[in-house]
Amino acid sequence: MTATTKPISFARGAPSLDIVDVEGLRAAADRAFATDPGGMTGYGTAIGYPPLREWIAELHDVEPARVIVTNGSMQADAFLFDALVAAGDVVIVERPTYDRTLLSLRGRGADVRAVELETDGIDVDALAELLEGGVHPKLAHIIPNFQNPAGYTLSAAKRERLLALAGEHDFTVFEDDPYVALRFEGEAVPTMVSMDGERVVYASSFSKTVCPGIRVGYLVGPEELIGRIVKLAIGAYISPNMVAQGIVNEFCRSGAIVRSIETVKEALRERAQTLCDALERELPEASFTRPQGGYFLWVDLPPGTDVAALCTLAAERGVQFIKGSDFVLDGGESSFRIAYSGVTPAEIEEGVRRLAGAYAEVAPA
Repeated sequence: MTATTKPISFARGAPSLDIVDVEGLRAAADRAFATDPGGMTGYGTAIGYPPLREWIAELHDVEPARVIVTNGSMQADAFLFDALVAAGDVVIVERPTYDRTLLSLRGRGADVRAVELETDGIDVDALAELLEGGVHPKLAHIIPNFQNPAGYTLSAAKRERLLALAGEHDFTVFEDDPYVALRFEGEAVPTMVSMDGERVVYASSFSKTVCPGIRVGYLVGPEELIGRIVKLAIGAYISPNMVAQGIVNEFCRSGAIVRSIETVKEALRERAQTLCDALERELPEASFTRPQGGYFLWVDLPPGTDVAALCTLAAERGVQFIKGSDFVLDGGESSFRIAYSGVTPAEIEEGVRRLAGAYAEVAPA
C-alpha cells in the first residue's frame, strides 16, 4: 500500500457515518434529558431503562417482565450463556457462525457442535441426525436473518422444524436476531420467539438500526429465565447505561427509528448490489448468494485457494476482510466474509478491483 492508497475495509459490520441519523440522535438526547433528567443521571435498575423495556415488550407483544435491556447484544448473549451453559454442555451452532460467539462459548468450556449452514439456514436434517445419534444439547444458537457471516436467512419451514426438534429433544433455541429489520428484498419471516415464547430466547440490538456506539441490546425470554438473568446483571453492574437507553427510547418513540431503518436499508440495497455486480465482473471465480438484507456476504473461492495469503496481499493493497476460517471450528480456508455496510459504492468498486488483483497472485493453478 502506498502513502496515497486509501484504505478500504470490508472487515467490520457497522454502518458508515453518512447513514447514521446524527441529528435525530442529538434531538432524542435533548428530549431524554429534558423529560427525565432523574432517569438519565441516576443508577437505574438492572432490567434497563423502564420506558424502553416497555417499548420493546410492545414490539414483541410480551409482558415487560420477559424483557431485559443490556449494554449491547454481546452482553445479553454473555448473560444468557452464564445462565444456561456450564462447562461440558453441548451447544449447537451454525457452520459458519459469528466468531465472537464461538470464542464466548469455548471460553466457557462448552462442547460446541457445528451444523452446516445452507442458503436457507441450518441443515435441520443433519441436526436431527445428530440428535438421534444421542447428542443432548442445552442450547442451539441460531442467527436467523441475514446471518453473520454468511448473509443467509432461515426459511419458515426450517424454523418450524427446528422448534419441533427443540421440543422433542428438550433444548432452548437462542434466536440471535440483530439484522431482522434490515431486509431490503423479499418477504419477512416470522420470528421463532413469536412462534414459541417458552422454548425460544430472543436477542437483538440497536447497533445495526441506530448506531453501534449506542451499545443497547436486549433479551426476550421466559419470565423465570429473564428473572435469573436480571440477578446476574445486578451482580455485574447494578444497572446498564441509562443515558444510552433513554436516548434510544426517545429515538424509537418519536418514529425516528423507522426513518433510520429506511435510510440504512436503501444504502444497504445499493451497496449489496454494487458488491455483487463488481464481484461477478472482477472476480468471476467467486461463488456467493446475493443477500436480501443485512450487512454481510460470504464468498467461496475455488478449493485450494489460500485465503490467508490473499488476506495479506489484499492488506498490502489497502483492503481488509475477514478470513472464513475465523468463523468455523475447522476448515474455511478458501472462504471469506465481506461486510458492505460501512463502505460507499465507489469504495466497493475500488476495493473489489484491488481484491481481484491480489487474487491473481494466489489463484490455484
